[in-house]
Formats: sequence, C-alpha cells, structure tokens
Amino acid sequence: MEMTYYDHGTAAERWERARQFFEAKEYTTAADILAPLADEVPEQVAPRLLLARAYYHSARLRRAETELRKILELDPVESYARLMLGRTLERQGRATEAAPQLRMAAALDGDFGQGPRSE
Repeated sequence: MEMTYYDHGTAAERWERARQFFEAKEYTTAADILAPLADEVPEQVAPRLLLARAYYHSARLRRAETELRKILELDPVESYARLMLGRTLERQGRATEAAPQLRMAAALDGDFGQGPRSE
C-alpha cells in the first residue's frame, strides 16, 4: 500500500490532522486518517470515538455502529458512545434497538426520567 500525506508523522501529528479535518467537516478524510490510528492504539477511546463520529456524519452508519460497539466493549459506561450508538441505530431505522442505548446514556448522564437529550 502506498503511503499518503495522511499517513506521515507521529500518532500525535496524525491525531491533530484528523481533528482539523473533522472540524472542517471533511469527515471522510478525517476517517481515513483515524481508522489506522485507532487500530494502532486500540486501548484508547478518543481516536475511535472521533472515528465513529466521522463515520456518523458521513452517513457510514454501519461503520459508526461497529466503532461504537468497540468503544463500549472497552468502556461500557462511556455515555456519549451510548448516545451515539442509539442515534446511529435510529438513523438506520432500528428504533427498538436504539431505545435501550438512549435510556442507558440518559441514566449515565444522570438524566433520570427525562429521556435522552436532544442536540
């Protein structure tokens, strides 16, 4: 495989580059940078969470779901990942599967009885 601009630099430099592309709403490019980075540091949640968000915003919902489930295996009480998983499932028309994730996210955030917050 040929190296590209995105592959050069330290993990920290690639992380910063990915964040810049994400902030510029270049979600596909951000994901291209983040996917190998997340695999390099599988124990870290932050790169995988940003990767999941990039996939979500670029409508690659199955990929977002996969990454979010990996995050929740690492950190079952990561409330934002639960919220994103619920929303990802909703966007895929899987409301029944989404509901428990959204309830759990709300409970983890201390939002008892009010349901998930809207953004």
